[in-house]
Amino acid sequence: MSITAGSYTLGPESGRLLVNTTRTGFGAKAGHDLTIEVTRWRGEATIDPADPANSSVTVEVDAESLEVRKGTGGVKPLTSSDRAEIEKIVREKILHTGRYPTITFRSAGVDGTAESFRVEGDLTMVGVTRPVAVQGSLTEGRVHGSAAIVQSGWGIRPYSALFGALKLSDEVEVRFDIALVTS
Repeated sequence: MSITAGSYTLGPESGRLLVNTTRTGFGAKAGHDLTIEVTRWRGEATIDPADPANSSVTVEVDAESLEVRKGTGGVKPLTSSDRAEIEKIVREKILHTGRYPTITFRSAGVDGTAESFRVEGDLTMVGVTRPVAVQGSLTEGRVHGSAAIVQSGWGIRPYSALFGALKLSDEVEVRFDIALVTS
């Protein structure tokens, strides 16, 4: 499918923005690999299929809006109180949303084709801005892709429990699946 040049509004009404975590450490079997959904976010993509370098994207995330959708693995299933506790830890101890309520991404360059593109940009979270590369593709009017985020690059210490025996991996994957809706 070919894409029309123009501006597109992005947000939860047009698609999903997910964060996947994995566990590591001696006590990893006690924890869960998590799928966390960003429930409040907005963005805009300007797309020029004839010259991808003229394309751009910005995304703003409400850091308070991360909700645990799924937990796999672990010795017991994830309960609703587990989910609430994890969400509280993410807000208070990892993202410090009281001080840093917003996470932003602003592209600096786009290259490739609709079938396979790469967006280089700046991700700002917990008051730190670092470069990030996003890989993606466009099929049937939907944009799919992902980026690997190494938390320590932003000064975030990956969550650990059981005196460090259970830890979240430093690298988390941010995935998206978004329908392009014209602005």
